[in-house]
Amino acid sequence: MNLLKQITDEELMQRVALQDRDAFAVLLDRHVDGLHTYLYRLCHDRFETEDLVQETFFRIWDKAKTWKSGKVRFSTWLYRIGYHHYIDVVRRYKPEDKERNVDNEDGALTIESETNRQDHSALLNSLIHELPERQRTALVLCHIQGWSNAEAATVLDVSTEALESLLARARRALRKKLRSHLVELDP
Repeated sequence: MNLLKQITDEELMQRVALQDRDAFAVLLDRHVDGLHTYLYRLCHDRFETEDLVQETFFRIWDKAKTWKSGKVRFSTWLYRIGYHHYIDVVRRYKPEDKERNVDNEDGALTIESETNRQDHSALLNSLIHELPERQRTALVLCHIQGWSNAEAATVLDVSTEALESLLARARRALRKKLRSHLVELDP
């Protein structure tokens, strides 16, 4: 297993395609935290995120033989599968099926003992969560996960220009939401 930790994701995927569980465990260990952070930023629900991450890795195991080395990076493919699964779940459970809670699960917006930085972060997370899903995904991938526009465009299955347009609309909408929130707070 230690030897496996030294090889690339692409080499690990070749082994996973042959049903190598140890190689799969190394890939999971490398990418589970990043995928979890990404999907949590999209759905803003801790339990749903756990399900999404688990199902994404199940799909990676099942689809390992379809992955093409050299065509796209493994991490891009992984996030794309995670994103598409998230979209499937969103479509299955329409917004009217459950109430949305704008505050995060830990109540960071209402606990007085939290620092200003944490309050601002929680506010920003909740406002990001209110964005349309494609804008939210573009923003999370590029500005929070640090992905290039080309990589994010691949995950969203759009051109780089379309992604840049999504990002511009997301930033504009976020600025508008922040201004509106600040006006509400101003006595």
